Amino acid sequence: MPQRPYMIDQLISAKAIAARIESLAREIGDEFRDTDKLVVVGLLRGSFVFIADLVRELDLPVEVDFLEASSYGDAMESSREVRILKDLRAAIEGRDVLVVEDIVDTGHTLSHVTRYLMTRKPARLKTIALLDKPSRREVDFTADWIGFSIPDEFVVGYGIDFAQRNRNLPFIGKVRFTED
Repeated sequence: MPQRPYMIDQLISAKAIAARIESLAREIGDEFRDTDKLVVVGLLRGSFVFIADLVRELDLPVEVDFLEASSYGDAMESSREVRILKDLRAAIEGRDVLVVEDIVDTGHTLSHVTRYLMTRKPARLKTIALLDKPSRREVDFTADWIGFSIPDEFVVGYGIDFAQRNRNLPFIGKVRFTED
């Protein structure tokens, strides 16, 4: 299917993202200051840029792992059916875990992943999302840390894509569809 033409308007600058990540890292460091090693789990694919910048700001020993869960595919709307496409490589039982998500929209993905990981008996499991769209929430779930609360706009950049495009933008941009 051909893609509709669109423009991208900057919503959150790279500088604002960097400053917020620095602040979030301090808060996370305070929460996990007594851990021997924090397992930071990035939800692929959208969180890869965020997790890279976040772990560099953490003043803690960290281990990074990834889990791929999907409810979107290439669509703009969630299917609400969450599938685990790639599981963790390491065991998390008895360990402190931070799940890193790019955006919480309906809440289905992060809620599902949290329940899924809790069956593995981590010592603590906390969540962080770079972006949150509370107006779209369908599941009663709020991340422990939120970078930015945003309106109901379709966004791209900083790891977040539209049909596998625009992940490489250094900022968060709002997609604005144009006429053909």
